[in-house]
Amino acid sequence: MAQQRTAHDIGQYHDVWVFIEQIEGKPHSVSWELLGVGRQIAKELECGLAGVLLGHNVEHIVPEAFAYGAEKVYLIDDPVLEKYRTEPYLQGVASLVEQHKPEVMLLGATTLGRDLAGAVATHLRTGLTADCTGLSVDTDRALSIDTDRGLTVDSVRGHLLQTRPAFGGNIMATIITERHRPQMATVRPRVMAMPEPQPGRTGEVIRGQMELTEEAVGVQLLDYLRDADTGRVGLPDAEVIVAGGRGLGGPESFGLLEDLAEAMGGVVGASRGAVDAGWIGADRQVGQTGQTVRPKVYVAVGISGAIQHLVGMQTSDVIVAINLDPEAPIFKVATYGIVGDFNDIVPALARQFREKLPARSAKT
Repeated sequence: MAQQRTAHDIGQYHDVWVFIEQIEGKPHSVSWELLGVGRQIAKELECGLAGVLLGHNVEHIVPEAFAYGAEKVYLIDDPVLEKYRTEPYLQGVASLVEQHKPEVMLLGATTLGRDLAGAVATHLRTGLTADCTGLSVDTDRALSIDTDRGLTVDSVRGHLLQTRPAFGGNIMATIITERHRPQMATVRPRVMAMPEPQPGRTGEVIRGQMELTEEAVGVQLLDYLRDADTGRVGLPDAEVIVAGGRGLGGPESFGLLEDLAEAMGGVVGASRGAVDAGWIGADRQVGQTGQTVRPKVYVAVGISGAIQHLVGMQTSDVIVAINLDPEAPIFKVATYGIVGDFNDIVPALARQFREKLPARSAKT
C-alpha cells in the first residue's frame, strides 16, 4: 500500500489529471466536461492539464482528448485493460500517480468512475469527495502545520474546494484535502459545462506499462448485461425535459406531461416524491439520488424545488416552473415562472408548441 502523504511532501505534486473513461473504445462525454473544468483549475494552480487513458486499442481517443484541452495524455494500452475490471485499472492508474504525482485527479461519477475512484483513493490513502456539484481553488488558504509533529512545508499552492450536497441534500458542504495528494473528486455527468473542442490541437503522449498479467487478475469478465432497448431518449441526453412532482396529485396527470413533452420534442422526468409514490419509474428520476441533467429546456410542473432536486437540474439552460404556490423554492432558480393550475397551463402550452413546432416529437 502507498505511503501516506504528509504536509512536508505534498509540494512534490503538480498538474491536474482527468480520467478519460471509455467503454469498448467509445469515450464517455463526462471526460470532456471534466477537462473543461480541469482547465480552469489548472489555470488557478498555474500547472498543466493531462488526461489519463487506459484500455486496449484506444489510442484513437488521444486526439479527441487534446481537442478538449489536455496538454498531455498518460496512456496505458494493454490487452488486460480491454474490459473494465477494478484490479487492473487500479494498478494502472495508481502506478501512473505514484510515478508522476498529480496534484488533482478528477473522475466521472459514473458506475465505472465511482468504483475506480474509491479503489484508487484507498490504495493511495488520500481523500476523495464524491458527486461534486462545484469545483474551484482557494489560492489564499494557508496549510495548517502541526509543529508538534515537526512538519514543515516550503510551498503549497491552493487547495481544491470540492462542493457537494450533504445531510440528505439539506446543506452544501465544501470539502478540502489539506494533507494528502492527489486531491480526488468525482463529478456527475452533465454537472459541468461541455467545453468547445479545438480540432487539431496536439500534445504529449506519455506511455505507461502494465505489470499485471491476465492470469494474475482475480476476476474474469464474461459479458455485459445491457439494458434492453426501450426506444426512449435517456434523461442525460435529452435537450428538453418536462418533469413532474407531487404537486401533480397522482399518476394520471403524467399523461398531460407526456403530451407536452411530445409537443416540445422532449422526454418526461420526475422528482423523487413522484417516484417514491409509485407514479412513474425510477429511471425517470432527476435529483441527488436520481440523474443529473443539463437540457436546453427544463419544465418543472408541480415540483416545489427542494435542494435534492435542484442539484440534479439547476444547470439547465432555461428552467420553466409551473406551480400553484408562488413561494415555492423552484421559482428562485427558474428562468420563467408560471403560478397557476397545471391542468389548465400544461394543455395550453402543448397546443401552442404543436402549432409552432409541428414536426418535433420524441419518444418519452
